[in-house]
Amino acid sequence: MGEAMGLRERKKRQTRHAIFRAAVELFGERGFDDVSVTEIAERAGISKMTVFNYFRTKEDIVLGPMEEHLADPALIAAERAPGEPVVAAFRRVFLERLAARAPETGLNDDPALLRVINLVKESAALAARLYLFSLRGEHLLAAALDGQGPGSHDVRAQVDAAAVRELWESDPVDLRARVAAGQIMSLWRALQSENFRLIIVHGSADAAYPHAVAAAERGFDLLERGLGDYGVR
Repeated sequence: MGEAMGLRERKKRQTRHAIFRAAVELFGERGFDDVSVTEIAERAGISKMTVFNYFRTKEDIVLGPMEEHLADPALIAAERAPGEPVVAAFRRVFLERLAARAPETGLNDDPALLRVINLVKESAALAARLYLFSLRGEHLLAAALDGQGPGSHDVRAQVDAAAVRELWESDPVDLRARVAAGQIMSLWRALQSENFRLIIVHGSADAAYPHAVAAAERGFDLLERGLGDYGVR
């Protein structure tokens, strides 16, 4: 039974990956707005209905993999060791993920990821969706810093304007937690952008790695002086 479940899960992951790859290839060839879901299904070798079984919208196909990690910052804050300041925890995790060339650090030269970045830059719909996704992740981090925990909201809920507004209005958190979350997420985004630039300058993620580490250390040094030992558990 367990082996069958494992096979089904692997098949689902393979199908999701095939849809994502097909969509990104087509979007890269013709632009996000000029590709239909039917064409994505044909490129992936599946039916249109199968695509909708995995993704509700075209935006979901592109940004869905990112949104699966929506609660990651909140989990970093919630799972840090007693006595570890939140900035130290984020520095540690970011450097670990840099070493692993994790996509969320920006230090990853997978062509599919680079195409996604270009798509977001060129599509207002994708850029707006990514902004709302970022706001929701920031709120979850603020809630975790305020002691509410990363599980206090359904992190897989639809990321739209109404959902973000409901989070901020109906479930307020301490202002200090909101400021700290904003600073941490701003630094993470700045480092992502810097790492994309470093890949272009140095030609590959591996060549850019030591420069990315140096940039991360500088960024977290600045943040550490600003937030100090805030968030020590």
